Amino acid sequence: MGDDGVTGTDEGAAIRPFRIEIPQGELDELRERLARTRWPAEAPGDDWAYGVPVSYLRELAEYWRTRYDWRAHEARINAFPQYLTEIDGADVHFLHVRSPEPDALPLIVTHGWPGSVVEFLDIVGPLTDPAAHGGDPADAFHLVLPSIPGFGFSGPGQGAGWEPPRVGRAWAELMRRLGYHRYGAQGGDWGAFISRELGLAAPGNVVGVHLNFLPTSPGGGPVEPDALTDEERRRLNLRVHYDRELSGYNRIQSTRPQTLAYGLADSPVGQLAWVVEKFKEWTDGDGLPEDAVDRDAILTNVMFYWLTNTAGSSALIYHDAAHHGITPGRSPAPTGVAVFPADITPPIRSWAERTNTITHWTEFDRGGHFAALEEPELLVSDVRAFFRGLRT
Repeated sequence: MGDDGVTGTDEGAAIRPFRIEIPQGELDELRERLARTRWPAEAPGDDWAYGVPVSYLRELAEYWRTRYDWRAHEARINAFPQYLTEIDGADVHFLHVRSPEPDALPLIVTHGWPGSVVEFLDIVGPLTDPAAHGGDPADAFHLVLPSIPGFGFSGPGQGAGWEPPRVGRAWAELMRRLGYHRYGAQGGDWGAFISRELGLAAPGNVVGVHLNFLPTSPGGGPVEPDALTDEERRRLNLRVHYDRELSGYNRIQSTRPQTLAYGLADSPVGQLAWVVEKFKEWTDGDGLPEDAVDRDAILTNVMFYWLTNTAGSSALIYHDAAHHGITPGRSPAPTGVAVFPADITPPIRSWAERTNTITHWTEFDRGGHFAALEEPELLVSDVRAFFRGLRT
């Protein structure tokens, strides 16, 4: 590995430096499209019962058009080393931030939908340089933060078939190219599925898998409500509520992602509504989305979809996973789980243990689906604690 931590000597395995440089014309066009938005009539009640209210989205879109500063966020992301490399026919974009601590443990962290690597910017410093953030230098990590094929600057145009097992295998290859032969994995949302698949694909390399999202089911067995605690029954009810009321996006993207893509690729307000609704419904708060997650962070996530035209290609993972599934069976990798109570469907431990080797389980009293954005300090502390016993 070179001084910059980058290798790429295999034929076709070059690792190329990358910077985000969006032409000004694209930003100007975005503002023009926002100014020309054709707004629908307001739904009855002007609340969130029917979806994102027009009154709320109008104000947010105007903020996006007139006050949001993409260049500031572009510069913040470009302050981290970024690269592209081709794996299995796909260009993979990733941030690679090495710790100043020579014995740091490599850790690959994976986002989901509707997120991006933007989710992790606030945890890079504490994880790579804990001493500078009030932590123990022994808890340091070298971080690899990739964009899933079809998402952000890893897309579009990567083709179909990028279900979690294939992404997991690609991540194993990415870590090999970087010269990392012993490492951890962390993720939420699709990143949780992918991290688990990485543990299955490279069991000799992955020392442990930390998840902040883990959907659970009884695994084909009967559900016996009397055997569940009150909290576990609450979680089971959340799953029922999700299936009935909150899973429409999933069903569309699992079945007809291309049809949806036309509207999202053509309308920035459509793309904004599709994403911001999730920051309302999946976070820990009863107010507006930005009460849980910084407004600019939400918009920067939206920009990763809009500027790269990946609304359609990012949805393909739902279709491919629905039709090709995930690797069946039990994962032998030591697995840590951070449970945030306002997540979409918080896991039930006894069910999780049927298919995972749970060695660490933390129940937090606050936080939701976007843990790195909502509660970065809690997530960092749990990642440190889980891997502390797996470093040697």
